Amino acid sequence: MRFLVDWCLTVELVTVAEARHVAHVGRAGWKDWNILRHACENDFVLVTNNAADFRRLYADESPHAGLVVLIPNVPTNVQKQLFRCAVEKLAQFGEPINYVLEVDIGGEDVIFELYQLPPTG
Repeated sequence: MRFLVDWCLTVELVTVAEARHVAHVGRAGWKDWNILRHACENDFVLVTNNAADFRRLYADESPHAGLVVLIPNVPTNVQKQLFRCAVEKLAQFGEPINYVLEVDIGGEDVIFELYQLPPTG
């Protein structure tokens, strides 16, 4: 599984898993729909903090390789910890095709929500 990290998250996430940051692939400054297209065309699971915009975009996109949303706006070290947890969760789950994994913090716990997007009827 390959990840594309959105510009709103630290470039240091590329050290956690096989990932590329939009800044490193010449995509910094791209609009969200361009990032979505690049992720889908290249089978990247997109990692972002921009939940509202990408939920909306991915709701109209099928198939897609998956979306990981790190919910809280947190410092770099916490972003890396949450991404590590997401990678471990996806290793258990498998390829997240047409799925969103949201990762949040609840007190001392990491909270996961995994759901299909677009939803199946």
